[in-house]
Parts: sequence; structure tokens; C-alpha cells
Amino acid sequence: MLAVERRKLILAKVHAEKKVIVSELSKEFEVSEETIRRDLDKLADEGHVIKSYGGAVINEIGSIDLPFNVRWKANSVGKQKIADLISREIKDGEHIFLDASTTAVFIAKNIKQKKQLTVITNSIENLLELSDVSGWDIISTGGLLKAGSMSLLGSRATESIKRYNADKVFLSCKGVDIVKGVTEGKEETGTIKQNMIEAAKKVYLTVDSSKFDKVAFATICPLSRIDVVVTDKRPDARWMETFKKLNIQCLYPKDLQDIM
Repeated sequence: MLAVERRKLILAKVHAEKKVIVSELSKEFEVSEETIRRDLDKLADEGHVIKSYGGAVINEIGSIDLPFNVRWKANSVGKQKIADLISREIKDGEHIFLDASTTAVFIAKNIKQKKQLTVITNSIENLLELSDVSGWDIISTGGLLKAGSMSLLGSRATESIKRYNADKVFLSCKGVDIVKGVTEGKEETGTIKQNMIEAAKKVYLTVDSSKFDKVAFATICPLSRIDVVVTDKRPDARWMETFKKLNIQCLYPKDLQDIM
């Protein structure tokens, strides 16, 4: 196995389990502990992990974006729950934005029974996922392909988004905090989401429970700019009270009982 392939697998493991142990990785990949330490050094230098005694833990608030295939595997059950909730929020004939988050791909998979939707997205994965749907208008923002993230970014993407007026936007983020608001790891990614928010009538923040009380590098918007928060489990009382004060609707899996 090539070192780069092994590091990708280690990164996926640390993202799923939050921490890894050198001795365990050495046995799993059948390489020396020194080789694993070099792998962790590389991942730490890239900002993905923080080295600890005997291993490493995930760097959850760093500005480094994880590769798409790693993010895709993280809390897939929670993302599917969010997509199930979102599916009833989208009506036939609407114009919607989907960002380049992995949650958006779960949403795209879940709404194919809808009719005559217009979807504007900066996600290559969303474009591929919806390429077999008939009767829809699928619009790419264009822009610069961001390696590893399967997203289109840059000035061409932002200018494209500004040309449209959508009914709803569904976006995720790297962290959401009561004081700091909605944040993202990279400014260029946050700018795309800011433009989508400005071009939509209703703003949905789709975040699993791990994103609460986290603050990332770049601010997208204050919490008050969000209309609906969709998550995989009921937020604690402090968050529910905040949503009430800000008139933000919060959807979580208990609502699925209504449609079963």
C-alpha cells in the first residue's frame, strides 16, 4: 500500500473515531510504529489531526477541509436522518440551492421523487447524483474545482449564484455557535454559502449534532440569519431556547413519526 493511500485510511479512521492509537494502526496496516508516526506527522502538518501521547486526535476546528470521501463517511446515519426531514420541506416546482457539503448529497439522493425542481449547486457530486433525473433543471455554478472537496469555488461561482433568486437554500457548515454564529473552515467556501444565503428566500442550516458549539475560521453569517435548523437529534435546552428567541424553527428526527 502506498503511503498516501494509508494516510487517507488513517484520516478516515480518526475522523470516524475521533482518535487513533499508533500501536493499533501499526498492527492494522502491518507497518512499523515509526512509519505510523511519520504518517501522523504528515497529517498533523496538514492540519487534520493533533498529535497526542501514543497517537492522535482529530482537529475539529482547524481551517483544513477534509477530503470529500472522508467527510462522506462521517455520521452517515445522522445525515440520512437530516435528508429524510428535508425531503418534506422541498415542494414540487421550487428553485433551490444545494451547497457542496456531504449532507447535500444525501438530500439530493432523497428528493428524486419531486417534480420540476430547479437545483443550483457548486457540488460535482450533486451534479453527478442528479444527472439521471428527468424533468428538472440542474444548474452548475461553474468555477474553480477545489481538489479533494468535489466543489466549485472562486469568483465565477459567486457571480453565477448572484444571478439567481431561489426559494430555499440548504447548506451545512463546520461549526455553529450561539455567539459566533455559522462558521466554515475556509473563507472561500464560506463566501459561496454567503452568496447562496443572499440569493434565497428561506435559509435552512443542515447540521448534525457534532457541529453545535464549534467555531471554525471563517464566519458565514450570524445565527439570526437562519430560518430553519435541521439536525439529527434534539439540541439541548440552551440551544432550543436560543432558537425560540431568534424565531428559528428547529427540525429533528422526532418529526419523522408524522410522515411514517
